[in-house]
Amino acid sequence: MDEAALRTLTPAVIGILVRRGADFAEAEDAVQDALVEAVRVWPDDPPRDPKGWLVTVAWRKFLDTARAHSSRRQREERIEAEPVPGPAEAVDDTLQLYFLCAHPSLTPASSVALTLRAVGGLTTRQIAQAYLVPEATMAQRISRAKRTVSGVRFNQPGDVATVLRVLYLVFNEGYSGEVDLAAEAIRLTRQLAAAIDHPEVAGLLALMLLHHARRPARTGPDGSLVPLAEQDRSLWDTRLIAEGVDILQAALARDRLGEFQAQAAIAALHADARTAEETDWVQIVEWYDELVHLTDSPVARLNRAVAVGEADGPRAGLAALAALDDALPRHTAVAAYLRERDGDLATAARLYAEAADKAPNLPERDHLTRQAARLNALLRS
Repeated sequence: MDEAALRTLTPAVIGILVRRGADFAEAEDAVQDALVEAVRVWPDDPPRDPKGWLVTVAWRKFLDTARAHSSRRQREERIEAEPVPGPAEAVDDTLQLYFLCAHPSLTPASSVALTLRAVGGLTTRQIAQAYLVPEATMAQRISRAKRTVSGVRFNQPGDVATVLRVLYLVFNEGYSGEVDLAAEAIRLTRQLAAAIDHPEVAGLLALMLLHHARRPARTGPDGSLVPLAEQDRSLWDTRLIAEGVDILQAALARDRLGEFQAQAAIAALHADARTAEETDWVQIVEWYDELVHLTDSPVARLNRAVAVGEADGPRAGLAALAALDDALPRHTAVAAYLRERDGDLATAARLYAEAADKAPNLPERDHLTRQAARLNALLRS
């Protein structure tokens, strides 16, 4: 049984139960119970209509819970009688479920957890393992999120930009535990792209594919971080790159530029270069100019300073960097790189060591420490 295919049915089944009168939190719980039952039953007795089977079983589980509730009479007055098993309704509330899970009343962490649970069909244990937190902690987070949105109806337009940011947060978590969150984010974004015709959805999907294509080359055999310029490009997934570029070109042709399309264009230019030396840094700077215009993001400005340093020389990059707050994450690492490019090895070594102390994760810290050690060895020789 393909569990990934099974999970794709989750949001549609939750939507059907909500339309029938179930509260969102109860509908989500019932569908999770039905998924567990499917994993147990389907290998030996696969249904002809998987979605219809899930709807029937989930609805029965919801009714069982409703009847056991202390306010049974009031609840039974507002819910439908159990429908006769048959083909599932054609209505698909997947898009509204994305919007609900990215509701503005939720924190980003809660939105991510609820999206993975309700839209992705992952178990609480899988989500907790992926985020390296105790299962009880994640269960509380999901329960609070479900209570927050339980009264929200499926009749309000959602904010696509918020949904995309939630999916991008999932993607950037990468891999941890048994669930590959980068691959899961791509799957969910493909699903969203099938439900809504929006150039920024396509832009995010293209960006994810282009970044994911480089994943095999990002770390060495020992798990050490490999910078983009030093990656073995023969390890890049050319199929994903081609798909990402095609999706991006179709989105850009609609002339409704957004931040994810701009980021994807930058990633495509990196992917198009057969060697680091062939990278078209002038075009990359132009795309960063577009991204800064769209978002005014300090992170975009920091990355633009790197690109300027490559396109116009390290001193130009340092001048661009000087205009930014030096408390910005990775600011010190960028300054170290540009100082080294400018030949100031002593300052670069000191800055690499400082950046290592501020690094957000162990692989990045180890990489920066090695860079400082390399330069110090050169200075001593």
